[in-house]
Amino acid sequence: MSARVLLQVTGALAEVTLSNAAKFNAMSRAMWRDLRAVFTQIQQNPQLRCVVVRGAPGRDGGAGHFCAGGDISEYAAFRFDEASLRAFHEADVWEGLQAMLDCDLPIIAQIEGNCMGAGVEVASCCDLRFASDAARFGAPIARLGFPMAPREAALVARCVGALTAREMLLTAAVLDAPELKQRGFLNQVLPTAELAAHVQALAERTLHLAPQAARLNKQALRILEASTPTPALTDLLAHCYQYAASDEHREGVMAFVEKRPARFAV
Repeated sequence: MSARVLLQVTGALAEVTLSNAAKFNAMSRAMWRDLRAVFTQIQQNPQLRCVVVRGAPGRDGGAGHFCAGGDISEYAAFRFDEASLRAFHEADVWEGLQAMLDCDLPIIAQIEGNCMGAGVEVASCCDLRFASDAARFGAPIARLGFPMAPREAALVARCVGALTAREMLLTAAVLDAPELKQRGFLNQVLPTAELAAHVQALAERTLHLAPQAARLNKQALRILEASTPTPALTDLLAHCYQYAASDEHREGVMAFVEKRPARFAV
């Protein structure tokens, strides 16, 4: 089955599934575009009241992963050119995340297994986050020779906290669910066997609350969280993808693809 972001609507509930089970539900470029289309569709449907986001189950039907990051096998095709790298992050990735951020419905994340890089970004766009006690979180892209794109880094830092974002990005730290709960990123940590039922019950409860109030709350919170762009941010966004053709970037990605340790020059 191809990598997709799937939407299932049951009554007033929208269930969004990140589906790329062969790669622990890593986000392909097509999946980022799917994410935008799916959340645009959700936003335009006045009958919906709540969204649940989860990763597809494992191949054996058991517990899977929320999202293990980006699909690195695709990266060599576009990451080493500044223009195509910018288009990937500012169009494909950010427009998918922005569609989630613009959604006026309560969004609940159901997080199992790996939640890395892109997974942390998607989870950061959710209003409520519940994880299994076996879930793991991080953004270890320092091992791949490239930084997190500025808008994505700002989103993650705002949600996981500045110190945790620095730990993830600068030391490639991988943290467990109880630690992320303690740091304020998760609402609750549950045994894997209880997670799905808990999220389903919460979603059902949300469906019976005032839908217009929820939409107005989401709109107000979005306005209150917005920040005015500064000249420094504008300059950063203009130059932040110049590393595309660098040796370090190419070495980090290709080492992963070739299944060997990366060798970064000083």
